[in-house]
Amino acid sequence: QVQLVESGGGLVQAGGSLRLSCTASGRTFSTYTMAWFRQPPGKEREFVAGIGGSGGSTVYADSVKGRFTISRDNAKNMVYLQMNSLKPEDTAVYYCAAESSSLIWRGSRPYDFWGQGTQVTVSS
Repeated sequence: QVQLVESGGGLVQAGGSLRLSCTASGRTFSTYTMAWFRQPPGKEREFVAGIGGSGGSTVYADSVKGRFTISRDNAKNMVYLQMNSLKPEDTAVYYCAAESSSLIWRGSRPYDFWGQGTQVTVSS
């Protein structure tokens, strides 16, 4: 079982930056693929970025490529999402997710564990 807790959301002006953090419980954190999803107001949840267990593989949604960076620290059971050049369309609830297949899935269904989400609001 893995429990995930996100933090770091908030209100930021367009062009600004935020760093989201996700703290994971459990002794086998490094065996899980981790990902960030987001759900904009009135829309479905969407994939943002994913990272393999060792941190060597990353995948990004086209909409955030070049602006967002996902990373992890397995010694601390943490995964991060550095968000730069934020746009109003990045406004959403951001969720941390974990799955154990070692693949980085863009769909949400394979992910077994989810955090409660953290709100990110980007003003224009």
